[in-house]
Amino acid sequence: MQIISANLNGIRSASRKGFFSWLEAQNADFVCVQELKAQSADMTEEFLAPCGYTGHFHYAEKKGYSGVGVYSRLQPDAVRIGFGNPEFDSEGRYVQCDYGNLSVISVYCPSGSSSEERQLAKFRFMEVFLPHLVELAACGREIVICGDWNIAHREIDLKNWKSNQKNSGFLPEERAWLSRVFDEAGWRDVYRLLHPDTTGDAYTWWSNRGQAWAKNVGWRIDYHIATAGIAAKAKMASIYKEARFSDHAPLIIHYDHAHS
Repeated sequence: MQIISANLNGIRSASRKGFFSWLEAQNADFVCVQELKAQSADMTEEFLAPCGYTGHFHYAEKKGYSGVGVYSRLQPDAVRIGFGNPEFDSEGRYVQCDYGNLSVISVYCPSGSSSEERQLAKFRFMEVFLPHLVELAACGREIVICGDWNIAHREIDLKNWKSNQKNSGFLPEERAWLSRVFDEAGWRDVYRLLHPDTTGDAYTWWSNRGQAWAKNVGWRIDYHIATAGIAAKAKMASIYKEARFSDHAPLIIHYDHAHS
């Protein structure tokens, strides 16, 4: 079973850059996308149901902002749009699709880098999302949450960690929160289970400023975060960097798991 997580930084832009042609060649079972930057009226047939997939989406109320989706070849037994918090559900941040005993979730956690106001919103999100993660972990299902968490967890997760300790995405409070997701709620950082010490090859996002991409001055902020059972079945992880569809790179993980 192969699951891909990809922040598209605009589904229309990613499509023009060849994302869907690439996707067709991947043979993934599930594809979680974030930052659609589109409303339902903007969604073409290709975006809604590309190459044999069916998509389920959570759009932001604000135009050209946020938005997430889950593509699969199987019809889900149930779909949950939003996680039950009015402030963040209006921003289009959460889709959960259930297939048998497996749930696949696409999430787009807020970024706090644009303003103090957005950083405070990010802290509010963390506060309300942790109890939801605790509840999910206790529900008895196998779950993979894919997405852009907008937090680099440890020093090895970004190139310039020393100079970023006071910047959104690597603040002590954010990193401690992500530690709680793993240590208290019992979730697993799947990429790190397979590659505990990898640095430069682990990055999934590069700033558009300067020569970040060319010099690989990156951050690892896209994750598969999974329940212990399915996390233990992860066999192979890769980050696709041969072509660029976005300022993020797709994170692809293979699980030794039958999802029928």
